[in-house]
Amino acid sequence: MATKSVIRNVNQHVGETVTIGAWINNKRSSGKIQFLQLRDGSGYIQGVVVKSEVSEQVWDDAKSLTQESSLYVTGVIREEPRSQSGYEMTVTGIEIIHLTENYPITPKEHGVDYLMDHRHLWLRTQKQRAIMVIRAEIIRAVQAYFDTNGFTLVDPPILTPTSAEGTTNLFHTKYFEEDAYLTQSGQLYMEAAAMALGKVYSFGPTFRAEKSKTRRHLIEFWMIEPEMAFTDHEESLQVQEQFISYVVQSVVKNCRQELEAIGRNISKLEAIQAPFPRITYDEAIEFLHTQGFDIPWGEDFGAPHETAIAEKYDKPVFITHYPAGIKAFYMKPDPNRPEVVLCADMIAPEGYGEIIGGSQRIDDPQLLEERFKEHELSMETYQWYMDLRKYGTVPHSGFGLGLERTVAWICGLDHVRETIPFPRTLYRLYP
Repeated sequence: MATKSVIRNVNQHVGETVTIGAWINNKRSSGKIQFLQLRDGSGYIQGVVVKSEVSEQVWDDAKSLTQESSLYVTGVIREEPRSQSGYEMTVTGIEIIHLTENYPITPKEHGVDYLMDHRHLWLRTQKQRAIMVIRAEIIRAVQAYFDTNGFTLVDPPILTPTSAEGTTNLFHTKYFEEDAYLTQSGQLYMEAAAMALGKVYSFGPTFRAEKSKTRRHLIEFWMIEPEMAFTDHEESLQVQEQFISYVVQSVVKNCRQELEAIGRNISKLEAIQAPFPRITYDEAIEFLHTQGFDIPWGEDFGAPHETAIAEKYDKPVFITHYPAGIKAFYMKPDPNRPEVVLCADMIAPEGYGEIIGGSQRIDDPQLLEERFKEHELSMETYQWYMDLRKYGTVPHSGFGLGLERTVAWICGLDHVRETIPFPRTLYRLYP
């Protein structure tokens, strides 16, 4: 009686007969031997069918298999050093579940739009599967880091009455008779949670109605947003660099096979260890001027600026102390220089741009009220947020990590659309 197994666990069954539910990824033949490239979602293995060792029915069934046909395949697991997985199956039995005809995604080249129209099938390819496995490991590592460092997971609402950052890039909907919006950030709610629980983090979907078509932008994306009471800007930076180092090294340790499958330079990831370099906004402006960029003080950085800065480093770099005028209303001014705020953007190496934005928050109720007036924000709408300063205000800091940009960087991808199972971009809501 064959043992049922998955490809990932075949190392536990060397010399044994097992049955695996699988799909045909590819197939080739050399006369009296057929080589079945099998996948089951957990991994890949080659099944070898030798004509002289199987029944005529098994041989004919193997011949009839087409790309993405599904089957139960039975055989003996043996070690094979030349195989990518290190193992191979000598096939003894085949039970066909479904024979596929005219599978749309073949080994030939396809255009991006075609692949995106067939994203539900494109996910089955080796590279896309590897990216999804790495994404899952990043998520696991994110939660492991915070769960073991005294943070409590809190879920902020997705439907909100206001913007977290005072912008207009929101998706509007009706909440019965009231106006509501899909959240662009859970940060304000996480500040409330931090006042109750000390150190908290959220992990969930966010939405921004930006009409952007760059390789770094999605309409729907996932954010990790920690918030920490009794924590200043410097302490927050230390958490950020330790957190990113932990996540990257977890991927290197647990997803080496997937990183190799997508052709990632693993040595570049192995170098990602805290501490990370830091430069101020002022220093960044000076550097950009030496590189031929005509950017005035007080203007925010775009992708070309971030890339030029990142090229100086083989680790993520913090850009700190941005002008208050280009940052969110809740960021705390530097006490020694109030025209800049206690904030930082973490820029990933290799041209992947900002992956973290964070700051120390304003804890002075009078100053926050002034900011509301400057930004023309409704005191009535944000009264609950003001209450956090009115009743036991404390120094506190937090940051937000964009999951998909982080996946793109760690995987070395050209475009963020491959980092999420079903991307939502400016012109794509299907499938």
